[in-house]
Amino acid sequence: MDGVELDAFSALLTDEGQSMLASLRDYDPAAELATATRLRREHDAGLVAAALTQARLRQRAAVKFGEDAYRMYFTPDGVEQSTRASVARHRAERFAALGVRRLADLCCGIGGDAVPLARAGVEVLAVDRSPLTCAVVRANAEALGLAGLIEVRCADVTEIAADGCDAVFVDPARRGGRGRIFDPEAYSPPLSWAVAAARKAPLAALKVAPGIPHEAVPEDAEAEWVSDHGDVKEAVLWFGTAPGTRRATLLPSGATLPAAGLPDPQVRPVGRWLYEPDGAVIRAHMVADVAARVGGGLIDPTIAYVTSDEQHTTPYATAYEITDVLPFNLKRLKALLREREVGVLTVKKRGSAVEPEEVRRRVKPQGPHAATVFLTRVAGAPSMLLGSPAGTSGPARA
Repeated sequence: MDGVELDAFSALLTDEGQSMLASLRDYDPAAELATATRLRREHDAGLVAAALTQARLRQRAAVKFGEDAYRMYFTPDGVEQSTRASVARHRAERFAALGVRRLADLCCGIGGDAVPLARAGVEVLAVDRSPLTCAVVRANAEALGLAGLIEVRCADVTEIAADGCDAVFVDPARRGGRGRIFDPEAYSPPLSWAVAAARKAPLAALKVAPGIPHEAVPEDAEAEWVSDHGDVKEAVLWFGTAPGTRRATLLPSGATLPAAGLPDPQVRPVGRWLYEPDGAVIRAHMVADVAARVGGGLIDPTIAYVTSDEQHTTPYATAYEITDVLPFNLKRLKALLREREVGVLTVKKRGSAVEPEEVRRRVKPQGPHAATVFLTRVAGAPSMLLGSPAGTSGPARA
């Protein structure tokens, strides 16, 4: 970032800037023009613009950082690329449990990982090549009372020696001018460089996209896929922990499951219960582990739905009681929903080209009951499975 942006950010740290930011905590972005006009009567236009930008970024960041967002500082890229606080906290706690006392956070961004690491008692060397980003990290450390634990260094991470650190964390940039970057060697820095840096440290973790091909995972790394409330957030390659292990970790519960190396489950007819594995389980290629836990099999060799005749409780999959298994036919589904008086319809799809919105538009659900319909394949045939989540009272069978 150029010096102009850095000067504008520095102005936010003055008493005048802080007072303006405090007044904008709950401002309505729809009324930005009126707000800007009012503020410019008494303040410099550049400071007003910087404060309004920061206020918008804080509101966006609240989804990831909660109340901390209103004390922190952000850049547009920092909001977009930073780790969700719950996920970063999980990683920080794992580092701390492994005995890490000082860690080099390479490509630290706005400090989304440095902050929970410091709160876990880990001293952090936070490195980024952008002067503006480094200023933001320093401001965040100061605002959250962590300045004594976070040392910020503005430098190219490829030129940094992590001497004195017992662990390294690398979060390469996975976005470019054209959006997401899917080739790990096109990350900045490339995954190969990050892996080499990790291997030099006693303990290391590399944050990568959850869609990383399994063949791109180094043999000496542990690969952990992490979801938060069922939404897959990231994959992490750990070095110095459990080489060759695959793991699925679910937040906020913290349930974590290492892969047992089981063969693919057998395909079997749909039973009374359908299990939808968590996204982290699917990304980790661990559907077989869920099937083993519920004593079930697959409904189709290419679909990540598990079925069994018995209900089992597992944090790694959501159970649904199935009332009907039908060939795909929206007219038949509409008649069935009308007969069952279903007005609230949840549509899930896997292996189907039909969009949920199109289904709702065509079946026009009406009535006091709720149900879930799965549009999928059963033994290769397009099918509809009707049911409801375990523990709820769905519509009765015909």
